Amino acid sequence: MHPENPDRRKLLKGALNTGVVTLGAMSFPNWMMPALAQGEVDVPFTDVPDTFNPQPVRPGATHFLDTRRINSFYTDNDDFYLVQHYGQPEVDNASYQLNVTGLVDRPLSFSLEQLRSRPVIEKDVGFECGGNGNRLFHGLIGNATWRGVSLRDILTEAGIQPEGKEVVFFGADIGEEEIRGRKVPKAFARSMSVEDAMNENNLLAFEMNGEPLPHFHGKPVRLLAPGWYGVANVKWLTQIHVQDTRYMGRFMGRDYVTLKREVVGGTERWVENSVAKMNLKSAIVRVTRNGNAHTVRGFVLNDGTPLRSVEVSIDNGPWQQATLDPEASQFSWKLFSFDWQGAQPGEHTLVSRVTDSNGRVQGTAEELPERVSYWEEFGQFPRRVMIGG
Repeated sequence: MHPENPDRRKLLKGALNTGVVTLGAMSFPNWMMPALAQGEVDVPFTDVPDTFNPQPVRPGATHFLDTRRINSFYTDNDDFYLVQHYGQPEVDNASYQLNVTGLVDRPLSFSLEQLRSRPVIEKDVGFECGGNGNRLFHGLIGNATWRGVSLRDILTEAGIQPEGKEVVFFGADIGEEEIRGRKVPKAFARSMSVEDAMNENNLLAFEMNGEPLPHFHGKPVRLLAPGWYGVANVKWLTQIHVQDTRYMGRFMGRDYVTLKREVVGGTERWVENSVAKMNLKSAIVRVTRNGNAHTVRGFVLNDGTPLRSVEVSIDNGPWQQATLDPEASQFSWKLFSFDWQGAQPGEHTLVSRVTDSNGRVQGTAEELPERVSYWEEFGQFPRRVMIGG
C-alpha cells in the first residue's frame, strides 16, 4: 500500500508530457531518460512495410503504439493502446455507482468518492491485447502506474457465498448483438473464477499515470487484473456479480476464444479456451547506433512469474544474455537492452527469447501449439535490420 504522493504524481505527469526528467526523478527507471544519447541514431528495420503508419488516438478507434518509438518506462496516457467493442461511453463521475450483486451476503454499492476514500494501492502494470501480434509489430501494448482499491477487500466485505463460483464484471459500454435472429442489447463483460478474482493484486483502478482515469481508458473506474490480457481488464466498470455457473457472454464464450490442437489425456483434440492470463513473450522493438556501437532494445510481458533470463541471437548465432531494466516490477513490462558488438555491414536477423523461473522458454512460432486464430501470439519474433558500410 502506498500513501498519497502529489509531488511524485506531478513529477511523473511532467516527465510523460515533456519527455524531460529533472534530477529529482533519478530514482525512476533508466528508460525514463531521453531515448537517444548524443550522436545516437535509430537503425531502421527492413521488415516494416512503408504502409505501416500508426496514427494518433482518435475517438472510438483502435490505437496501437509504434513500438519502434518506445523510449520510456511508462506509456503516456494518450499513447497507451486502445481497443473497445461497444464504443466509449461517457459515465458521469457524480452519479457513478458500482454495484456488487449476486451470491453475496451483503450486496454493496459504491459511489466514486466512496471508492476513493478507501485505502489506496499503487502498482506498475503493463499488458497487451489478446490479439496483439506481428501484424501490428506488437503495438497493442502499454505500461502505466495505476492507483485504485483492492478488489479482494470489496469481495470480502460483500461475503461471497459458498455456492459462488464465478465473478462477472460488467461495463457501461453496451452494444447490440444478434443471437439466433434476435437483436438484444449486451454490456461488455468478462468473468473469472472466485479464486482468480480474490487475487491480492487485482485493483479497481481510478488513476492512471498520476491522473484521473482518462475517458478512453474506462473513466471513472476499471478492473485491473495484473498478469492478464487486456480484455480481462474491464473498462467503465459498473457491476460485479457473483454466480454459481460460468459466464458465457460473447467475450468469454464466442470471441477472444483460442482454438488450439492439444493432446488431452493421450488423445489429440481441438480445444477452445477463453483468452485469460498472458503468455511468456519478448520482442525486439528498437536498434540504435552510436558510432560503431549498436544497442538492441525490447520488452518482455508475462503473467508475473519471475524471469530467469532474456537472450538475443544474431543471424542464428549463439544466444547471448541481454540486460533487464532492474527497476521493472512483477507486473510491469520488462524492458531489456543488448550491446551488439562487431556488427558488420549488410542485412541481419535478430531475435529474442525469454525464460522464466519455472524453466518455461519462449518458443519459436513452429514450436507453439497449432491454433486457428490470431489470439495469444507469443512466439519468437525475428526482426531484420540493415547495417550500413
